[in-house]
Amino acid sequence: MSEAQTSASSADPSPQSRSADPAPPRVWVVTGYRGVERTQIMGLADALGWPYEIKTLGYRAWDWAPGLARRVSVAGIDPASRAELTPPWPDLVISAGMRNEPVVRWIKARSGGHTKLVHLGRPWVHYRHLDLVITTPQYRLPERPDVLQNLGTLHRVNAASLKDARARWTAAFTDLPRPRIGVVIGGHSGPYTLGPSAAADLGRQAAARARAAGGALLVTTSSRTPPGSIDALTGVIDVPAYVYRYGIDAGDNPYLGILAGADELIVTSDSIAMLSEAVATGKPLSIYDLSGGGDTRLAGQAYRFLMRHGHPRLTRDLSLFHDALIESGRAVWLGTSPPPAPPPLDDIGRAVKRVRRLLGLADPADDPTSGAARTVGPALPQGGG
Repeated sequence: MSEAQTSASSADPSPQSRSADPAPPRVWVVTGYRGVERTQIMGLADALGWPYEIKTLGYRAWDWAPGLARRVSVAGIDPASRAELTPPWPDLVISAGMRNEPVVRWIKARSGGHTKLVHLGRPWVHYRHLDLVITTPQYRLPERPDVLQNLGTLHRVNAASLKDARARWTAAFTDLPRPRIGVVIGGHSGPYTLGPSAAADLGRQAAARARAAGGALLVTTSSRTPPGSIDALTGVIDVPAYVYRYGIDAGDNPYLGILAGADELIVTSDSIAMLSEAVATGKPLSIYDLSGGGDTRLAGQAYRFLMRHGHPRLTRDLSLFHDALIESGRAVWLGTSPPPAPPPLDDIGRAVKRVRRLLGLADPADDPTSGAARTVGPALPQGGG
């Protein structure tokens, strides 16, 4: 079912993201059909600082077909969703995913070409059909004027959200000694496998680090963490710990509270989103490598085969992101060396600046009297196109 609602930006990531425009652009947010895409889309929409309308589309069973055929069409969405797409047409649409591409291109066509399209991730259509693509290294997109190559994904982790989470979760962690090491655990993804062997090894390494420092662990699993791996992990933790088992334990997910309350972080290598959010905290970060453990699964082996022999469009290569993260001094592999305090990274600021430029708007950071100068992220090594 489709819904449309008008929303003001709820996050206040930094003073430079607040809009001082006398007449802000009309913005539509066409939400992604995967959670990680929705997080990125909403993160950018919030950071722009303009009011926006959320368009949550309902898809038909064959919704993939118009995208695969690169059509300009609303045939893949249900009639209720189509009814929500009416004038006045927006100045800007933010979206992601192949299934949404035909719809946002249809919106642009109905606007007479006025609407600007910002796509997050990797597009299926040719770049000329979009106005700006904001992407990350694992997609191996080429260098182009209409492609912004960021280091990490966009998100809603910022100083304000961390402050709120810290206040909310401080009491839950009070009895645990410091330093507190946050352990954020993903699961099976592409070529990465988090089986019992890897989970137990991660648990032992994290516990050893906490024991050596006289501290404790703050652990959270995710929706992708297999139950057997959760058991293997928790079974080897022999230091003071707060452990949240996603889908098993009752209560609110402490994920953001752990990012805010930990003194350093360990994150599994399968999720660019979790690693990007960890970097945003400014805490020392170690990556637990899931590419080589003793656990195997058929889907992971098939994905590795595609990475070696298939078209790049069919896979992601997260090793490019890991390499960029480590080379920029923002993380280390767990067990190789002490993690550094990462230098600032302002991917969301870079994205805001490019979107404003796309709409012909001056950026506050360009005004020396605004006090809103931004740190621009580093140049990134690029994979093959």
